[in-house]
Amino acid sequence: MNIIQRMRAPVGGILALAALTCLPLPAVAEDGDEGIRVGGAVRVQYSIEDYDADNRERGGDFDFDTFRLNLDGTVGDVTLSAEWRYYQYMQVIHHAWVGYDFSEHWQGQLGITRVPFGNQPYNSHSYFFDTTYYVGLEDDYDMGAVLHGTLGDLNLQLGFFKNDEQGGIDGYVTDRSERYSYDVVGVRLPGEGTFDAPASGIAEGNTLAARLAWTLGGDTGLKADVGLSALGGTLYDASDDVGNTLAYAAHANADLGPWNLMLQATRYDYELDAGGDALVVGAYAFFDTIPASATLYTANLAYALPVKIGPITGLTFYNDYSLMTAKAGNLDDTFMNVLGMSIAAGGLFTYVDLVTAENQPFIGGTLGADGGGTSTRFNINVGYYF
Repeated sequence: MNIIQRMRAPVGGILALAALTCLPLPAVAEDGDEGIRVGGAVRVQYSIEDYDADNRERGGDFDFDTFRLNLDGTVGDVTLSAEWRYYQYMQVIHHAWVGYDFSEHWQGQLGITRVPFGNQPYNSHSYFFDTTYYVGLEDDYDMGAVLHGTLGDLNLQLGFFKNDEQGGIDGYVTDRSERYSYDVVGVRLPGEGTFDAPASGIAEGNTLAARLAWTLGGDTGLKADVGLSALGGTLYDASDDVGNTLAYAAHANADLGPWNLMLQATRYDYELDAGGDALVVGAYAFFDTIPASATLYTANLAYALPVKIGPITGLTFYNDYSLMTAKAGNLDDTFMNVLGMSIAAGGLFTYVDLVTAENQPFIGGTLGADGGGTSTRFNINVGYYF
């Protein structure tokens, strides 16, 4: 299994906003001007894993992580946001959408865009996201359209996604596991291994998603976004629908001075017409297994500290905890705790994470099988944004 290789925008730092296309580009523009801005990032990573005897014997591994190119801007009132990523084992489009502002408070987006669900932009502070990411419910991107709007203190997002970012069950791709965000790609049949390619391929389609959040606090010093999310859609094989999907969540993201608290409770159900307790998901050039249904809880706390230590201007200390329980098939629970710190220094942004987990992908386990004991991983991910 590959070491997890991903990049996310720093919390309160430099945002990734674009990608590479083959079309002729407008002239690069300065901030505030009409045109397309070009950016990117380069990331490397050190990790030491107690569940990998070879890694321990070497004293950990220092690897290349990600190179990416970003495009972001507006030409003639139409916005572009896209991002292309290169990994050692795959190349992917992270997102690619065009947008239009219908008014000061309403924007439409069309293309490979984020599914509106749960705390946003992330339900986590660390490099490893939260367990909801590994079932396709955090920072997930699919092909469709989203309407973003505000009505006073109310934020509303409505989305329709025709299929996943690879074109669904008959998309023109050679490997359905080569993608950034997790999607269902098959049924896990009896006798197949946890990480085997699926013999019975399926895909998500015709998904409706809605997210509603209220901004609370005003001038009290406390600012909180409290909301509800839901999505539902259909599962397809090559010729017909074979089941449906349903997920819903209650979530809160609160700031009080330098403190941030994220809470979320999530339930998802993938219901197959033929029955079954396990599905195949694909991402990062490998396949994995997830339970067909489960309940997830997350509780994350962070403290942001402005500093001036040479080039270092900000430290954020955090502890992110997630629990996955009530799994289909009565599988063992999954938990993941990430104690960490992020460091902002000019164009550099670094995550330093100590991860303790059980039955968690990339921490010596999987969501879709009973596991052994607790595993630990120490991880440093360093990125330069330009």
